[in-house]
Amino acid sequence: MKLAVLFPGVGYHVDKPLLYYAKDMAAWLGYGIAKVKYGELPSGIKGSAKKMQEAFERSLENALCSLKMVEWDKYEEILFLSKSIGTAVAAEAANRLGIRTRNVYYTPVAETFRFPVQEGIAFHGTADDWVETQVLRDACAERGITLFVTQGANHSMETEDTLENIRILSGIMERTAAYLRAGIKGEKELQEQRCL
Repeated sequence: MKLAVLFPGVGYHVDKPLLYYAKDMAAWLGYGIAKVKYGELPSGIKGSAKKMQEAFERSLENALCSLKMVEWDKYEEILFLSKSIGTAVAAEAANRLGIRTRNVYYTPVAETFRFPVQEGIAFHGTADDWVETQVLRDACAERGITLFVTQGANHSMETEDTLENIRILSGIMERTAAYLRAGIKGEKELQEQRCL
């Protein structure tokens, strides 16, 4: 059995494009689906370290509460699909739960890398004003995470051009699908491709 857990962003819920289609794809590929809920979070967290920390702590507490009934040992594969602050919550949740996960990190924030992140792939746009591209490149390279960078895309992986946004989303979902299809057995090949 396989389980995919969705960790939304603060304003980016599971019915927005990245998580909606990732969830749909995971279900289509045979994953059971679990959604994490954070409850009410503080507003105006961007640019405020204090509010970001408060939002993270509250999100993590509620995420762990959402997941307390999951019987982790019955799953041969656990996949975390996370967005923005959800990437930090997913990393620390896996750490606290003591489970091995595969990960798709959609627009990770810099705070994510304060925690022990596990293997996976990540997506980032160069117009994302939550984290500098080079900071993210360095953090992902240091941890062996394959990073896909889209020129001109913002924190939602979008631009001002709607048709371009559809193309961007399609490319992200194709890479997500390839990663999901590879499964645990494909990790070695993914690491070998990363070295080419």
